[in-house]
Amino acid sequence: MSASHCRVPTHSASRSSRSPNFSTLSTSILAAIALGALAPTDARAATCTTSLTYYYLSSCATTDPSGSANMTMLDLGSRLLERMGNAATWGVNAANNANPGGGGAPAQTGPRYRAYFEGYGLWSTTAPQGAFVGDNRRTFGGVAGFSYAFSPSFTFGATVDQSHSGIDIPNALQSANVDLTQIGVNAVYTHGPWTFVAAGVHGFGRINSRRLTAGPSTAVASYGGTISGAIAEISYYHAIGQGRLIPKLALEYARSHTDGFSETGGLPNFTVSSANGERARLLIGAEIGRYWIVDQHVIDLSAYGKFVDNFMQRAANVSISGVTVQGFNESQLGADAGASLSYGINRATRVYANYDGKFRTGFTSHSGTVGLELRW
Repeated sequence: MSASHCRVPTHSASRSSRSPNFSTLSTSILAAIALGALAPTDARAATCTTSLTYYYLSSCATTDPSGSANMTMLDLGSRLLERMGNAATWGVNAANNANPGGGGAPAQTGPRYRAYFEGYGLWSTTAPQGAFVGDNRRTFGGVAGFSYAFSPSFTFGATVDQSHSGIDIPNALQSANVDLTQIGVNAVYTHGPWTFVAAGVHGFGRINSRRLTAGPSTAVASYGGTISGAIAEISYYHAIGQGRLIPKLALEYARSHTDGFSETGGLPNFTVSSANGERARLLIGAEIGRYWIVDQHVIDLSAYGKFVDNFMQRAANVSISGVTVQGFNESQLGADAGASLSYGINRATRVYANYDGKFRTGFTSHSGTVGLELRW
């Protein structure tokens, strides 16, 4: 990023014969500021993390909560999309699709209604890149879903996801909270061992950000955000005794938006433009699983791995009081991996626990989910 993208206030260092140490310190700070404004992007990012120069370069970091909020919503939207896709093809649900009643039962004997309730926690870390100094995110949420089988081959479902995310940007002395509500729908079509899934999601939320300024005081802002996305997935169920192998191919698109806002409190405070981020990705992988019947209870264990190609990404660039600051993206290539353990209380009720990990260059995410599913 060039110097024109982040203007730094000009200050003069007055000399005082009675305070030579202070004069030397002032000159050093000004030199660091000047070098930070004129240096390459990576050096400027390091300068923004220095507490002495932070107050003069605060506009460089003001975008961080907005950019992190956009990425948080993109990640949560992707999580729900993939969750709804997996609802039909992951773990014991895939076995139910292929053999819903167990023991070779015909498809028409399977239950028509399904409801599930989940609680989850998500922890992620983004490393510094360019002028972005990195962040840590923590999310806790709950999900309620329902589906109805119109026929043995076609199922339609709806899901609501409510989450609260905390974003911490310690190297820029900033933080934010994102309260997000998402509503999703999915349709599942099964033909023999093949399963086709399409899902869409729309979410809306509120973001509250805080930034320490040179008071020391705090500049705060509150603004809205939205997330929309869709996924299409195809999978093939290959039974191996009580085990299974399920190759999967999915295409996903998601777009996030944050409203413009003006900070209040603190000096200086800034006016930040609205921002949009989007990405399209290809996911290729497979799941392997096996079930056991113990005292008439079905215990199911599965694991999966996916190769991820973010073949199209657009960062959420913003204008901060007239200064353009570039957003940040995930790395293009990465991997997802996870596992699921399910315990069938009876033929209609099961409890389960899932782990999901996302691994990118400069970004990792770990999430855990516990859930209850009812079928009738």
